Amino acid sequence: MPSHFCNVLRPATAILGLVASITGCALAADPPMPVEKPHHGEAGFQDNDLEFVPRSGWDLLRWQWNAARHGLPRPPLTATPVVAPDLAFLHANAKAGAAMQPAVTWIGHATVLVQQAGLNVLTDPIFSRRASPFTWLGPQRAQPPGVALADLPHIDVVVISHNHYDHCDLPSLRALQKQPGGPPLVVVPLGVKALMAEEGIGPVVELDWWQVHRVGGLDIVLTPAQHWSGRHLLDRMQTLWGGYALLSADAHVFFAGDTAYSRDFAAIRKHFADRQQDGGFDMALIPLGAYEPRWFMKDQHVDPEEAVRIHLDLGAKRSLGVHWGTFELSDESLDEPPRALAQARRQLRVPDTAFFVLAIGQTRLVARRGDAQ
Repeated sequence: MPSHFCNVLRPATAILGLVASITGCALAADPPMPVEKPHHGEAGFQDNDLEFVPRSGWDLLRWQWNAARHGLPRPPLTATPVVAPDLAFLHANAKAGAAMQPAVTWIGHATVLVQQAGLNVLTDPIFSRRASPFTWLGPQRAQPPGVALADLPHIDVVVISHNHYDHCDLPSLRALQKQPGGPPLVVVPLGVKALMAEEGIGPVVELDWWQVHRVGGLDIVLTPAQHWSGRHLLDRMQTLWGGYALLSADAHVFFAGDTAYSRDFAAIRKHFADRQQDGGFDMALIPLGAYEPRWFMKDQHVDPEEAVRIHLDLGAKRSLGVHWGTFELSDESLDEPPRALAQARRQLRVPDTAFFVLAIGQTRLVARRGDAQ
């Protein structure tokens, strides 16, 4: 079940909340897609590398019991770093049109503001206080979003990787519908458009793996990932999941969404090889957190060593670690992923500057394609 259900209030109150959350929320999805492609299964969608089976309620209880016995997750040694966002730059850059400087700004969790091709793109926006179907129960933010909704430049495009609550946050999407200048285009995997329609969210474009949608000078491509989907017990695997390649003349950016390690990332690099003659993506946004315990998480979330392997498989020039330090979703402490990343970089001989983390609210410029890296 979704990682955001995995750390509510431990242990007894958590169980009550989990039972309520997985049995009484969200709408049922459309019927499974016809079997046309290997990842279109008869009972729903599937991963490329393995037939994923979501963890059972008993597995969840076993995990929560063991975590409670060992006092996990332990309090962080240091707070997640936070800086004031450079709003002047973000808004000036948003108005620069073709002169826009490619840049990424970490807002928290998997939410990143990507500026490229004269467009403002948000990945998996979650600005809510909790990653949950409830406002009163569920994983709570450790700190506010790095850029408040009201302080964002006009968002042109939102990309949603899958329908789990910490990645498909309906209150945030509804708020973006009301932004001055009109709503953004929302790009979702197959099956998620029905949820958007139910909530009055649009316009929406729905993609299968490898399908492309063009917005101005930006190609948006849904790419495979090893994960799963579901917002309640009755819709597991009924909608697709994935990452996104954001390809424009000034930058190639990759957003992995939620994923385990798989051969998909080497395949992604091969798929785009003709467009990346100088090698790989200019910036990859790769998840770092929510990886312990491995017996529960390994088929759905990477650990930092596997994140570095994704960086290498993609041939990324630079990678930013996301999906950590914001919501307490698993047994590692909120501040553990950057330390584990540093160890993984040393082990795999990846320079510190090649795969890094940012403070929440911080912006990193992305070298224009063709510029010295």
